[in-house]
Amino acid sequence: MTTSILEVQDVTMRFGGIVANRKVSFSVEKGSITALIGPNGAGKTTMFNCITGFYRATEGRIILNDGDSSQDIGELVTRPMTGGSHLVTRAGIARTFQNIRLFKEMSVIENLLIAQHRSTRNGILGGVLKTPTFRKAEQEAVDLAYYWLGEMNLVEDANRLAGELPYGRQRRLEIARAMCTAPKLICLDEPAAGLNPSETRELSAMIKKLCNEHDQTVLVIEHDMGLVMEISNHIVVLDHGEVISDGTPDHVANDPAVVAAYLGVSEEEVQA
Repeated sequence: MTTSILEVQDVTMRFGGIVANRKVSFSVEKGSITALIGPNGAGKTTMFNCITGFYRATEGRIILNDGDSSQDIGELVTRPMTGGSHLVTRAGIARTFQNIRLFKEMSVIENLLIAQHRSTRNGILGGVLKTPTFRKAEQEAVDLAYYWLGEMNLVEDANRLAGELPYGRQRRLEIARAMCTAPKLICLDEPAAGLNPSETRELSAMIKKLCNEHDQTVLVIEHDMGLVMEISNHIVVLDHGEVISDGTPDHVANDPAVVAAYLGVSEEEVQA
């Protein structure tokens, strides 16, 4: 029996008179890899920004389920004084970005320690006095950082500046940093962008490892259809801000509406 960890319910996002997403609905099952695909301008990144708390959807609801409890992402984004994407991260949704956003003048290990600073719960006084509680939490943060560096094959780079890493390793570092927040759902925004075929194969193995060995749930935007078809259990296709197909990779690959959207022709022409 499957359980939806994320439910997107009739979400519409408007920017003035422009409708970027219209009545978008889909769900992400716990432990699955779900891909959100579509032609350029289909509204994928806008939907990601709504899910991860960078935008507040104009209409509809986005629900993160955690066992017996549920959290409305929109309520977190609009919470007075404290609302924003950091509360969404704390609730259990982490993300990476199409354009890598590492602290490039800091070391690899420091990037992962910073990701954990909201969860260490150590006060200023504890840090000044170096209390046993502070030292224990500090060591646990270092241990977790090295654990995820190991899982992403980056231990040897721990003390290098993040900006010195080859591009493919920077991509993996972003994923390791996101995993240090202990997410229930990790959202990967075009993780294969700029990678060569060898790096893409390595990325594919890493993403499947997150799902198969760590019971991690993954939502990914990606233009590399080879990667999408290889790793995904479930695919949602957007075009002009609306869902045009939703199902297994085989279903989506053979859907005339999807073929038409990517070729820029009508469904009738595809079927002719």
